[in-house]
Amino acid sequence: MSGKWLRTGEVAEAVGVNVQTLRYYHRRGLLEEPRRSNGGHRLYPPETVTVLRVIKVAQRLGFTLDEVAGLVEAVAHRHGGPDRGLRVRAAAKLAEVEQKIADLQAIRETLVQAVDAGCDDLVACAGSPCCPLPFSDVADEGEHGEVN
Repeated sequence: MSGKWLRTGEVAEAVGVNVQTLRYYHRRGLLEEPRRSNGGHRLYPPETVTVLRVIKVAQRLGFTLDEVAGLVEAVAHRHGGPDRGLRVRAAAKLAEVEQKIADLQAIRETLVQAVDAGCDDLVACAGSPCCPLPFSDVADEGEHGEVN
């Protein structure tokens, strides 16, 4: 792939995506418009494969396509200052993931308590003082007009 321009199918195959994904990434602004051959075929520089692999890895790490677009744009236009680069964005994503893990651990603990308490009927459990489910939290939110 060194130096040879690639057709759409070749790029898609090299990365393991379908052609529709490639076109979608164009529409989202993640990839620059390819040049055209004399026959009208789209031709991509070999670096496109690397960019697509970066996109796929970023998605697996939990970045949304909008966030990935910002990362790709910062690199493509070389204006990835201290607030735009991967390090800052990865740190923010890490904090988000850690919060999700904490939330999921709290949910897990409550579910374990519900299973251990033998809660089979939510209505009966809600009226029981030993119910581990956070029904009182929901009532408090309703009183304050908060909506999740």
